[in-house]
Amino acid sequence: MKTEGKTHFERKSDRETVATRTFNAPARLVFEAWSKADLFKQWWMPKSMGATIVSCTLDMRTGGSYRLEMKHPSAPNTMAFFGKYLEVIPGSRIVWTNEESGDQGAVTTVTLVEKDGQTLLSMSELYPSKEACDEAWEGMGEGMGETFDQLDAFLATQKR
Repeated sequence: MKTEGKTHFERKSDRETVATRTFNAPARLVFEAWSKADLFKQWWMPKSMGATIVSCTLDMRTGGSYRLEMKHPSAPNTMAFFGKYLEVIPGSRIVWTNEESGDQGAVTTVTLVEKDGQTLLSMSELYPSKEACDEAWEGMGEGMGETFDQLDAFLATQKR
C-alpha cells in the first residue's frame, strides 16, 4: 500500500490497482465534478505538472466517449487521452476505457459511496497484463494525490 496525502493506493492483484479517498461532499456533487467538462477541467490536471487542459469533451453516458487534450509549455504538441464509457450510473459509478495506450490501456472504474454527507471514492484500474500494471504501479500516486487534493478543494467551493 502507498499513501499520498489523504489518498491511499493498493495493488489488488497482478493486474489491478485501487486508489481510495473520502471527500467531504455528497456523491451527487462528486459525480458532477467528474461528469461535467467545465467542472472537470477545474481540478483534473495536477498543477505541479505545469500542463493545462486545452480541450475536454465528456459524453457521460453508457456508450458515450470522452477526449481530453493537454498541453505542457515545453512540448510542441498536445497530448490526448480518450476512450469510451462502458457504464455510467449517475451518483455512484463510472467505468471507462483508456484507449490512448492502445492494447495496454486500463479499464478504470470509479465507485462513489455516500455516508453521512461524505463520499468514499474508489478508483480501480484493471490492466490487460501484469507488465502494464507493474509499469503503472511504479508511478502510482505521483500526481493522483495532488489531483484528488484539487478535487477536494474544488468540492469545498460547491453549493451543497
